[in-house]
Amino acid sequence: MDAVLFRKDKYGVFAIFPYLSWRNGWTTTCYAHMGQHSFGDYDAMISQSKPAKASEYRDLLRELRRIGYRLRVIHRACRRKMYQL
Repeated sequence: MDAVLFRKDKYGVFAIFPYLSWRNGWTTTCYAHMGQHSFGDYDAMISQSKPAKASEYRDLLRELRRIGYRLRVIHRACRRKMYQL
């Protein structure tokens, strides 16, 4: 199962996969309705967004499951686990 955090900013709701490194190991994978898969700095994404409520991320969760993700929603990433990737 993949751990996922759901956050929101002025552009909408997005998912962060804190334990899925994006190619170079310095960034993490994220996903949004618009743009779909991308990458970003975990600390920057957290500092520039707010936690999304379940009612706000419901559609995005459904979309991620539909494309094959098996997800476990978390609210905080374990730093030690992130840096072991």
